Amino acid sequence: MDKGPASWRDSGLRWYWVVVLVFLADQLSKQWVLANFDLYESIEILPFFNFTYVRNYGAAFSFLSDAGGWQRWLFTVIAVGFSVVLTLWLRRQSKSEWRLNLAYTLVIGGALGNLIDRLMHGYVVDFLDFYYKTSHYPAFNIADSAICVGAALIIWDAFRAPQDNAPKQEKDTDPAVKE
Repeated sequence: MDKGPASWRDSGLRWYWVVVLVFLADQLSKQWVLANFDLYESIEILPFFNFTYVRNYGAAFSFLSDAGGWQRWLFTVIAVGFSVVLTLWLRRQSKSEWRLNLAYTLVIGGALGNLIDRLMHGYVVDFLDFYYKTSHYPAFNIADSAICVGAALIIWDAFRAPQDNAPKQEKDTDPAVKE
């Protein structure tokens, strides 16, 4: 069984700086919203985009937001579980697998950003509000964006051709050997 690179420096853990970057950007933006907005206050930035402070007690698209409180702990366990599993996978990957390393670290950073909100407030702070006329896409935050981009990269990687995933091997240059 392959345990991955011998040193953590040669593994995907080398990409963990992305986790820190996503986490800080997410938490700093949420602290700015909490300090400068009242609940449901909105400022138009573009004709299709507002900063609007809302609270999400559920998961994506407010899934289970009115479930009575138990969902907070379910989503906490899920965030911790995914973060641990993805960190273990990072340790087993080469640092050169940039697409999966970036994907995993984006998901971890986003999961931890929303996890802190759930533990500190009991809800997730959302504020990015895109809309068309009177139709609004559910508000989200930087952590949600990182999770979505990371998930898209994971899916993209899954559909890549196997030779794209395999390390490059040199062909035998001996002219006496024919394929």
